[in-house]
Amino acid sequence: MAIDPEALLALELPEVEQTYTERDTILYALGCGLGLDPTDPGQLRYLYERSLEALPTMVTILAHPGFWMRDLDTGIDWLKVVQGEQGVRLHRPLPPRRTVVAQHRITGVIDKGEGRGAVLLWSRELYDKASGDHLATAEQVTFCRGDGGFGGPSAPQPRPHAIPERPPDESRILETSPQAALIYRLCGDLNPIHADPEAARAAGFDRPILHGLATFGRAAHALIVSDAAGGGGRLEGIRARFTAPVFPGETLRADIWREDGGLGFRLSVVGRGAVAIDNGFAAFAAARTGTGGRLYSSHSNE
Repeated sequence: MAIDPEALLALELPEVEQTYTERDTILYALGCGLGLDPTDPGQLRYLYERSLEALPTMVTILAHPGFWMRDLDTGIDWLKVVQGEQGVRLHRPLPPRRTVVAQHRITGVIDKGEGRGAVLLWSRELYDKASGDHLATAEQVTFCRGDGGFGGPSAPQPRPHAIPERPPDESRILETSPQAALIYRLCGDLNPIHADPEAARAAGFDRPILHGLATFGRAAHALIVSDAAGGGGRLEGIRARFTAPVFPGETLRADIWREDGGLGFRLSVVGRGAVAIDNGFAAFAAARTGTGGRLYSSHSNE
């Protein structure tokens, strides 16, 4: 069954309520790869209940609507779905425990053409249930590799952030553990390509891959504690494009550029030459890095 873009845009995704505790906050940080150095204060602040903080990118998993591309009548070949981009804007610091409510909507369906796949844009607005405070906005671009050529619109996508054409101001080595995907999936993303070798092969991968959002969270932590951000800057927003899979156990290198209003970044797989995350930009509080940073650029047909 082919994608029906009008039906997708009209699809009602469920409003989701979730109560999360310090245990969930710690599990998320572990899933993102924190804790490989269990004595590092920059990691323990997200892993130890005394003075616990929530890693800001935890927004991406809270009150998630589940694997709706598989479970609802969407026409999407869910086995060939991969994350394309992720953006997060924090309207308030994320508490380490809370009951939250999320509202979801599909904001765009783009047909890349026969054999080129389709692009799905959708968003989540996260609210504190008790106070009604708007906590965060998460925006995701999903690449549906098996669904192009359905005759839908070929509207432009948001243009990715341009990485500076100069050497990075800082680089950090980030290790991942072989069981990283098995830990992160406990945060709610149960797509079998992250655990089942047969499902991974059916999707075109040699073995299970690490969740893109786990790598995204690890990148955010590297930026927060980087020297370029002042060694503990308050993250206000982050956006990046996923360009290649990461296999659990691989070593990553985060290259970081200081820019107006924040930090540009790119993650590469050491030893394999693959760029896993590209066109990244993180906006920080003005007191840390100045003002003027943008998470979004004008549109393009890329």
